[in-house]
Amino acid sequence: METVHDRKALINSLQKNILQWEGYRPPPAGTQGLVGLGAVETAFPNGVFPLGTVHELVCSTTEQATASSGLISGLLSVFMQNGGACLWISLTGNIFPPALSGFGIEPSRLIFIRVTKDQEALWVMEEALKCAGLAAVVAEARELDFKQSRRLQLAIEQSHVTGFVLRNAVKKVGSTACAARWQVKPLPSEPVDDLPGLGFPRWEVELLRVRNGHPGTWIIEWAEGKFKQVEKEQTVKPFKRKAG
Repeated sequence: METVHDRKALINSLQKNILQWEGYRPPPAGTQGLVGLGAVETAFPNGVFPLGTVHELVCSTTEQATASSGLISGLLSVFMQNGGACLWISLTGNIFPPALSGFGIEPSRLIFIRVTKDQEALWVMEEALKCAGLAAVVAEARELDFKQSRRLQLAIEQSHVTGFVLRNAVKKVGSTACAARWQVKPLPSEPVDDLPGLGFPRWEVELLRVRNGHPGTWIIEWAEGKFKQVEKEQTVKPFKRKAG
């Protein structure tokens, strides 16, 4: 007679098979927690941040675009620890290379390419994703449809390079083949010695869509060279000017 335990074991086995059919593999030992995002990583299949795929970050304001660039910079610092360079394809030219040192990145290891159109940015990204020598590729593009995102994913199949599409000023978000869709919003940092603006960068990180995963929202900050999760109840207190 079939038991509850047997049914659970059968369901778990089927789930693992489905993930493998869709390109996911059981995580090798030591890969969980690889990028240091803590509970955010548990939202992904097998509890592992998906490398060798494309991530989409949607931004409706300049502040969100800046926050998304910060989160990406923190991730790049992890990806580049074992060598390799990163290619950043920009439409705006708003990235200030020396500021990346705050995330432990040597600006000389980033290659910046400035273009003027989405089509140009996505073409350069597709070609760059075929280069296995890169640690990651970042591209700014306002529009991204399913066909374009599928081409990016196909380019990755041999190189296994991770890609990020930073979609600035997005008004309409359609369906794409990206593994995850993120939205990052800036939050006030924790004041240092009651002085605002001197704390570590802090963001509200939301996974809007995760293929075979679990969407959710977390508060993350970049502190002392790594990501740190902040409990949601630990909100920043309003700044009060000292008497005198």
